Amino acid sequence: MAKHGIQDAPSLIVETFRQFTSLIQGELRLAQAEMSGIITRAGIGIMFVAIALLMALVSLNVLASAAVAYIAGSGISVGLAALMVGGALLFTAIGFALAGKSRLSAEALTPDKTAESIRDDIAAMKEASNV
Repeated sequence: MAKHGIQDAPSLIVETFRQFTSLIQGELRLAQAEMSGIITRAGIGIMFVAIALLMALVSLNVLASAAVAYIAGSGISVGLAALMVGGALLFTAIGFALAGKSRLSAEALTPDKTAESIRDDIAAMKEASNV
């Protein structure tokens, strides 16, 4: 590190503030980009949950129809077929619900890259101040 005279102090302070401002702006851009990705991920998660709810409603309708068809029908095949279709739709709805839930978890929505970058910046500032 080069030695500077007292006459260089104002320019060094200005340069320090310029670098600090640049650092903060960079961190804000990173946070904004990461939050944009998180919002997109949350939107997809909400969409999966909505699809799961819609499919669950359809499944319940099919299962109710299957139960009626099974009881009222003269043969097992019509009712059993409707039960199998309703069960498959219900399992599909459960799959979408689990996929949506995983996308909406707190871990998935945490801005990890920004937090790590800020920790690195703090460590670098501490190291630079101890030189």
